[in-house]
Amino acid sequence: MATSKRTINNKRKNNEASSRNRIVAAILAILLGGLGIHKFYLGKAGWGILYFIFSWTFIPAILGLFEGIIFLTMSDNEFQEKYS
Repeated sequence: MATSKRTINNKRKNNEASSRNRIVAAILAILLGGLGIHKFYLGKAGWGILYFIFSWTFIPAILGLFEGIIFLTMSDNEFQEKYS
């Protein structure tokens, strides 16, 4: 029974990871990166909160722009390996 629960949890994690889209993450990073929205989308809530707290400095906005460009230049396979 414990094995089947692990299998179900692994399938859920794989489905959640595969539902993340590189283009959506890039658009969120470029447009709303200053608020850390792309970090929440990628499942990195701690970083999202940190970006939001420091959003008044515009540093997260600059980082979000760079991250968005990086997401756009990645292949789908690289993106899934890194963010799944």
